[in-house]
Amino acid sequence: MFGHKTLVGWAVALMLGSTATGRMQAQFSGPALGVNATANQAPVPTTDNAILMPGQRDPVLHAGDLLAIKIFGTLDFAAPVRVNVDGNIQMPLIGLVPIAGLTVAQAENLIADRLSKAGMYNNPQVSLQVTEAATQFATVAGEMHGVIPLSGDRRLLDVLAAAGPMPPTASHVITILREGQPEPIIVDLGTDPAKSAKADIEILPGDKILLSRVGVVYVLGAFKLQGAIPLQQNSPLTLMQATALSGGTGFEGKYNDMRLVRTVGQTRTVVKLDIKKVLDGKAPDPVLQADDIVFLPSNAWKAAIKGGGINAVTSIVSLLLIAASQGTI
Repeated sequence: MFGHKTLVGWAVALMLGSTATGRMQAQFSGPALGVNATANQAPVPTTDNAILMPGQRDPVLHAGDLLAIKIFGTLDFAAPVRVNVDGNIQMPLIGLVPIAGLTVAQAENLIADRLSKAGMYNNPQVSLQVTEAATQFATVAGEMHGVIPLSGDRRLLDVLAAAGPMPPTASHVITILREGQPEPIIVDLGTDPAKSAKADIEILPGDKILLSRVGVVYVLGAFKLQGAIPLQQNSPLTLMQATALSGGTGFEGKYNDMRLVRTVGQTRTVVKLDIKKVLDGKAPDPVLQADDIVFLPSNAWKAAIKGGGINAVTSIVSLLLIAASQGTI
């Protein structure tokens, strides 16, 4: 017959051993990045002054623009004309003229050339004026939304203010898509007002301003709350702060086996930490970065107790003791 202590130890080992099966065997690892992966590449702010400060430029004509076209010395073209959806205008004597995508000067030269070749005028002086611009606005998308009319000199901060207050989830690194510019314009407003003033570039009609979501830190494992924690633009997020925002560590956590996973480009680094030493001030409190993963594994025995396993263990031990007292085992 087995002793009572032996039975209890055997029952506890059996119960907790089965609970841990499949939980602690798998290693914590993630998908490998491909050879050409570009994940987590930080956008590089644009520094070319020719792009950031283009100065005066001839506006480009678009479908929907309303034009006033005049020829010096004649009133044949007094009526306004609108650019149709195909980018053409219908003009007397010369018919359809494709002008969408041309500057005002280029359109004037094209109309003058068509009139000369048709034999209608000899060296005509064409004047074109945009009286109603279909694209006289900028579009804000992403964490903020809006279609902002542009009149005169409008700057980036003006457009963002017109779109509404910037939410805390919006990144201060802003992408601007500009017609005729092959690469996006990257502007970093930062958190310093002096630097923000330097990033307050001119916004041109047709610009698309994209505000991405600020980076987050992912908290997984034996925390009371798991999920993504957004990073604040004006203050760093440390491990202790992330732990507090997650409700603290759970009873079942393996405090000396916390993993901090950081991926930059194709390089992945896993660092083991002792969260208890960090919380006690005996180890440095690391500053977290965007897309960091903080994972706290669970101790199998503690997890079983927390999950209600202790009740099952008590029941099994009670049955074994009753069987042992009756001599059936």
